[in-house]
Amino acid sequence: MKRNYTLLWALLMLSGVNVSAQKRNLSGHKYINPFGVLSLTGGLGIAYYTGDLRDGVNMKHLGLGPSISLGALYRLTEHVSARGELRFYQVSADQKYSKNYQNNLSFRTRNPDLNIGIQAELFSFNNQPKVNPYLFGGLGFTLLNPKAKLDNQWYKLAPLRTEGVKYSRLPLVFTAGIGVSVKTTNRLSLGAELCNNFVNSDYLDDVSTVYPNPDLLPGDLARRLSDRAPEIGEQPRQPGWNRGSAKNKDSYLFLQMRATYLIGNRQQALERKKTRCPKF
Repeated sequence: MKRNYTLLWALLMLSGVNVSAQKRNLSGHKYINPFGVLSLTGGLGIAYYTGDLRDGVNMKHLGLGPSISLGALYRLTEHVSARGELRFYQVSADQKYSKNYQNNLSFRTRNPDLNIGIQAELFSFNNQPKVNPYLFGGLGFTLLNPKAKLDNQWYKLAPLRTEGVKYSRLPLVFTAGIGVSVKTTNRLSLGAELCNNFVNSDYLDDVSTVYPNPDLLPGDLARRLSDRAPEIGEQPRQPGWNRGSAKNKDSYLFLQMRATYLIGNRQQALERKKTRCPKF
């Protein structure tokens, strides 16, 4: 009987050791349920446009602008988080640096966008890796606001209907990218991210199809900004001539430096409170 009690005691002790071991990850840190862990994110970098007014990379005129993002990560599993961001970007292009210089079209746009999606990390949350690569994808909207400069003044192009059509200024945007984060403190991670944003519209730059009949445009300003070839001594474009190409829609790319600050969940908040307020 005594031998049976000794065996039972040994099994209980072993079970306790196993439970304790399960509550710690491979790094020796206490296990934390990943679901609901919240982090704040921010990014700062450059934006680059591809579309009808660009026919390749021209180092004389990249048309780069700033890109800024603020958002959050809400952890779902050890490897996956929901992701949401409010972003702002500026891009531009000028055909005088392209093979279609004779059309003389140009634009600049400063747009906000809102994006939500999923981020998948290579290494698990509870292993607390120093370096963690990740992939992400999402869906959102951007507000189009293309402008062009004429006589030293910037004009909004969408209301002028320079191609004789009214297009949506709030198209869908599909986002995909890759990044890496480097843990610098228990709460702060820094890193870099490359993100491509595919617009479900060909009017990010206000150029898509053909030159319209100028008589059908709303006024002289619209006619001047629709066909800018005469400004450089070219003949006016005939209605129906290619102004752009609707085959490929526009996109904009972000290259950003990123910061992620771990807020945590309720479990971690309670543990921090106990640490700050010891009982005597």
